[in-house]
Amino acid sequence: MLAERLADALGADAVKTAPEDLAVYAFDAYSESRLPAAVVLPTSARDVAAIVRLARACGEPIVARGAGTGLCGGAIPAAGGVVVSFARMNRLLELDPRNRRARVQPGLINLDLSKKVAGAGLFYAPDPSSQKACTIGGNIGTNAGGPHCLTYGTTVNHVLALELVDDTGEVYTTSLDDAGYDLTGALVGSEGTLGIVTSAWVRLLRLPEATRVWVATFGDVEAASEAVSAIVGHGIVPTALEMMDGLMIRTVEAAFHSGFPVDAEALLLIENAGFEDDMDDCERAIEKICKANGGLTWRTARSQAERDGLWAARKGAFGAAGRIAPNTYLQDVVVPRTKLPKMLKLVDEAAAAHDLTIGNVFHAGDGNLHPLIMYDKRDKRQVAAVVDAGDQILSAAVDLGGTISGEHGIGFEKRDTLARIFDDADIDTMLRLRDVFDTGRRFNPDKIFPRGASCAELRP
Repeated sequence: MLAERLADALGADAVKTAPEDLAVYAFDAYSESRLPAAVVLPTSARDVAAIVRLARACGEPIVARGAGTGLCGGAIPAAGGVVVSFARMNRLLELDPRNRRARVQPGLINLDLSKKVAGAGLFYAPDPSSQKACTIGGNIGTNAGGPHCLTYGTTVNHVLALELVDDTGEVYTTSLDDAGYDLTGALVGSEGTLGIVTSAWVRLLRLPEATRVWVATFGDVEAASEAVSAIVGHGIVPTALEMMDGLMIRTVEAAFHSGFPVDAEALLLIENAGFEDDMDDCERAIEKICKANGGLTWRTARSQAERDGLWAARKGAFGAAGRIAPNTYLQDVVVPRTKLPKMLKLVDEAAAAHDLTIGNVFHAGDGNLHPLIMYDKRDKRQVAAVVDAGDQILSAAVDLGGTISGEHGIGFEKRDTLARIFDDADIDTMLRLRDVFDTGRRFNPDKIFPRGASCAELRP
């Protein structure tokens, strides 16, 4: 009945109910869950409002979905219902180069936005490794980051205003310029639990005058970690400061042939963007710090093609891991920069304890680690070991003063670990906020919050 009403409202072509179509939307890059009752592909905010009203009338939950590149089950229909795919809402609606901003639909691919505004001398800064596929809407849902968030910040720092549909099907807009609470900031990172974003005003930055990329190698990850802390401790904040361990260096080099030295046990991929006159001094300072902390070699990318090749290898690292094992599980935790050596040692201990191979490629500059656990899901022992190792790594990060997620969100995967960093009062406060926006909790149910969590006001 719901599917028929949706087809009447939006047209038959906008509604998918065939089992083979529904199966496509039952999983993301993390896992799979239940089949939705229907998948709808709107083309406007009006369409989305109609979907919400009809789903509400039929008592069905709603899950907003971008490209399905999420890594914590945030866009999978854990309770069935309606999946709203934004594949057809993928346009740049307005470009305001004078004020360095643009209004975009949620289905616009992240990298496509920068391509579309490059002619105006601008770019969009947040750049997750999946930026060739992930969407602006998905980035808003998880407050995505990327290698360059060390300097530029995460998605929340680049969203100026949102248009969204609430749980009654009404369309609203938010703005940072309005007096009162920062509703835009509250919505970014809410993983589709407070409303459905139908367009966003985003901040654009000027393309830098000059960009330099360097590669420093080390004999071990401890030395590379010390170099990271020393660079930032000297007051130098590069545009990006990424680390890769020996296993991943060799894996990535076999896949991309970017010239990474395969005898190194750790490397730093460092980028700085700004004025040309500052680049030589910056390079000398960072190179000196790296060598003072055990750096073995230093390489400067001499052309744009070489810089692009190094970044392509870095962002393709997780895919390259398929050379080692058929399946991977990517953890996402954060620790203080000074705790990186200890945290990496604990990751190695988790790998040894569970007889697993774990590679490390991560945002070292802000302590955001992405241990990549490699396994074969056909082996039940390995699957159980992966779950235990991932939990051990997460617990270690919390014990070191870190947190359970840097940029991937909480989703379905980590909802039961939220209590490790928030007490009951904290979670209760967040649930109260959710209930203000979505009284029936039909937006993306069973995500973020632990099983059975409910507001204190509603508890017996």
